[in-house]
Amino acid sequence: MKFNVNQQDLQKCLSYCQGVIEKRSTLPILSNVLLSIDGTRLSVTGTDLEVEVVGYTEVAECSEGGQITVSARKISDICRSLPEGAMVNFSSGDGKAQVTSGRSRFTLATLPANEFPSVDESEKSVTLNMAASVIKHLISATSFAMAQQDVRYYLNGMLWEVSSSRLRGVATDGHRMALCDVECDADIEETLTAILPRKGIMELFRLLGEDEIDISLGSNHVRVNSKDFCFTSKLVDGAYPDYERVLPKGGEKLVVGDRTELRQAFNRTAILSNEKYRGVRVLLSDASLKMVANNPEQEEAEEEVSVDYAGDDLEMGFNVSYLLDVLNVLKGTQVRFTLSDSNSSALVEDAADSKAVYVVMPMRL
Repeated sequence: MKFNVNQQDLQKCLSYCQGVIEKRSTLPILSNVLLSIDGTRLSVTGTDLEVEVVGYTEVAECSEGGQITVSARKISDICRSLPEGAMVNFSSGDGKAQVTSGRSRFTLATLPANEFPSVDESEKSVTLNMAASVIKHLISATSFAMAQQDVRYYLNGMLWEVSSSRLRGVATDGHRMALCDVECDADIEETLTAILPRKGIMELFRLLGEDEIDISLGSNHVRVNSKDFCFTSKLVDGAYPDYERVLPKGGEKLVVGDRTELRQAFNRTAILSNEKYRGVRVLLSDASLKMVANNPEQEEAEEEVSVDYAGDDLEMGFNVSYLLDVLNVLKGTQVRFTLSDSNSSALVEDAADSKAVYVVMPMRL
């Protein structure tokens, strides 16, 4: 194969794939990217067998098509080191690839393209056309609640639930839960569910920009297409817990407060909380929310914030990190807490917008 491409275009393509390239893989080919050229369109593919990302760009000139794989790290480093906007000439043959630009010349080892694995795509069950920014909002509103390395492997990911007019994202690690709804238009009669793995979610979030995207959900894969990239991820094979049962019902104690003021007060209180358990006591009384934290050194922090609350006094314990995570992703000025008693979970949401809701379990202090 032989083509000329702008350095910035090639670097952008390579950057799409960087997150999925295996750094220390037992399969050497997984450390490579697959370069394919068809007409004037160059595609650069990276995979870890679970997630596959393909970046697309147009080349300035192509005199010979084909496919070859080269080290992802080396070609990325070469591309980054070249002057911005320089023309890169790429050619391959006899098990080697030649990269030249100006007076720079590099010879790289290659591996055959037919050894490069591809993530098999399953039959499509539903296709959605959406703005990338909508999916980015869905992920940013919920992804923090995903488990990281839970033995319940299905919690190390995010549930997507598609109905004819709504896409819902749900994430939980067993201690807190995040749920967010966005509007969509799907040609579907029954609700479809899929669990996207944590790595796939984080990679997709990194790739998304402002363009329109097409999302195809199958029985064991999700594929996202935009004009610049194609993202494919295997789905987690498992049954997600019944999250509806976790949503607190019938809480009659409503607390509304200024989100920024509460976040700053919790941040200050957290300084003297136990570093391991991160517990704070929340004491509610008329128009006041008091938070108290202690640690093993017998130190104490106390804050009091004015809130809109009229009801019985209530004392609860929470992991302050979980509350701060929620207050950080909410965007409105006012936040609403719905509470029942000291042993029941708290429901947290934006006071003006209930499309995203958060559940935080209490802790005994």
